[in-house]
Amino acid sequence: MASERITPDICVIGAGAAGLSVATAAAAFGVPTVLIERGAMGGECLNSGCVPSKALLAAAKHAAHMAHGHEFGVRATEIHVDFAKVQAHVQEVIASIAPTDSVERLTGLGVRVIKGHAKFIDRRTVSVGDVEVRARRFIVATGSSPAVPPIPGLDGGPYLTSETVFTLTDLPSHLVVIGAGPVGLEMAQAFRRLGSHVTVLDAAEALAQDEPECTAIVLAQLEREGVVVRTGVKILSIAHAIGHLAVTLETDGKEEHVGGTHLLIATGRKPVLDGLGLDAARIRYDAAGIQVNRKLKTSNRRVYAIGDVAAGQPRFTHAGNHQAGLVIRNALFRLPVRTDNTAIPHVTFTEPELAQTGLTEAQARARRLTIRILRWPYHDNDRAQAERTPHGHIKVIVDKKGRILGASIVGAQAGELISAWSLAIGQGLTVRAFTDLVVPYPTLSEIGKRAAIEYYLPGLTRPLLRRIIGYLRIFG
Repeated sequence: MASERITPDICVIGAGAAGLSVATAAAAFGVPTVLIERGAMGGECLNSGCVPSKALLAAAKHAAHMAHGHEFGVRATEIHVDFAKVQAHVQEVIASIAPTDSVERLTGLGVRVIKGHAKFIDRRTVSVGDVEVRARRFIVATGSSPAVPPIPGLDGGPYLTSETVFTLTDLPSHLVVIGAGPVGLEMAQAFRRLGSHVTVLDAAEALAQDEPECTAIVLAQLEREGVVVRTGVKILSIAHAIGHLAVTLETDGKEEHVGGTHLLIATGRKPVLDGLGLDAARIRYDAAGIQVNRKLKTSNRRVYAIGDVAAGQPRFTHAGNHQAGLVIRNALFRLPVRTDNTAIPHVTFTEPELAQTGLTEAQARARRLTIRILRWPYHDNDRAQAERTPHGHIKVIVDKKGRILGASIVGAQAGELISAWSLAIGQGLTVRAFTDLVVPYPTLSEIGKRAAIEYYLPGLTRPLLRRIIGYLRIFG
């Protein structure tokens, strides 16, 4: 029997990035809002995802740059990594951001925060302990958790995931990473730079969702740094011993063993659906998550799902924040919205960074589009040469009229440079927008402009144009 019944306009389930965005926006408009969270405020992004991983990568980058300082005439006599202080740095970064996502801040904004496990008991009611919430609209934003593959022997000993790797107290001597996606490769490079031996294993290709010619540059850098990446291998089993583990794998029909001291599972994520009572609310779902339409509504018209828990949606923090804005517009103002993920970028924060937005070449050709490919290398950029970051290039996919369909950037600050191309795709711009753009010198942004100029270069060699220029010179 519920001891309290409340009837807000909006009830958000999950205090990760997406859920917090909805709750704070709704409260800002003066809408009665309830936020339910059973775990740590801030969700995966703050506590075990984007924030701690980038903090760890930043520490590793400092170590790598010190090691190569002699290239700039700056020599460090000795580089010592204090891993305990590295992890303390990670926790300090989390702590510095945590107040923004705290119960106190949300309460101050007018949001009623309830800590506990939310469960639908019917189509429009959620119970949390002895509290029942009967809201006009619900937003499910419970996020995702690490997906652990069913490898024989895995549970026979300790292993790390993205939720536990940041609790390590000692630097691994030899880290074995299963999974060559963005998380796996980011952590592989970070730990290698901090002093660990690292081996990455995956049955599929590394960074399979990105342009192969761009991923090759990332993989080449990892190889130069000593990270061993092996793809196309079948993992048969794992054996644990005290302070050691052995992975048995199969390659081309032959078995072999890879040893290490620590194991990190980075094989993707799965939506958090357990205990939500979705059947009672008549919400359709499957292993991919909660089924939503283009408005992010579920089969229950009172319920939306956003972020990692929504099936078919990109699992990025920025995508969840974007979806939160769509829900606010539709739920509060009844404005028409439609999800369009074409221009949502994604970034792998290795060094060099790898960023992608819009269509890849393979995707464009699969749609049988008439395309042109524009490229420009980092090594022809003065800023890249000055900072000794010449590895990488931009690749732009355009249609026959020059409209930008997609862009991939691999190189320094690719994650910062990709935003302009996302804007261009979202606005339906052509490469003319970049050729007309005046960019500061010397900056890496010149790389994108030079690629855009490439679109027009073939026309400059046409005989008719040359004759017109000749006549103008005569009569000019």
